[in-house]
Amino acid sequence: MLSNGGCPKTMLSIQDALEALEGRWKLLILFSLSEKPKRFKEISREIRGITDKMLSKELKSLEANKLLKREVFSTFPPRVEYSITEHGLSLGKVLDELHFWGLLHRTTVLNDEV
Repeated sequence: MLSNGGCPKTMLSIQDALEALEGRWKLLILFSLSEKPKRFKEISREIRGITDKMLSKELKSLEANKLLKREVFSTFPPRVEYSITEHGLSLGKVLDELHFWGLLHRTTVLNDEV
């Protein structure tokens, strides 16, 4: 696709995807939730460097884009869990390819620096 150029619809769909996943944290949050539903603090501890304020903002954005679900349990104290949706799971291939590209990129950059 990159070598053939693209039509305006292709550009628009890529722009939509980037807007839904923009930022440094969203894909890491989805990756964290891919194994099982988690509570806020579990996600916060798992993703090194994210602040609680930023995590809260990103969770709201991911929920608005239907990539994760927030479930409130009527217990005392209230318990809230976040889980990835089917729509969020559809990003599995994207995360796999991003992982492989990241490995290649790291190797390329480190080899060029030596």
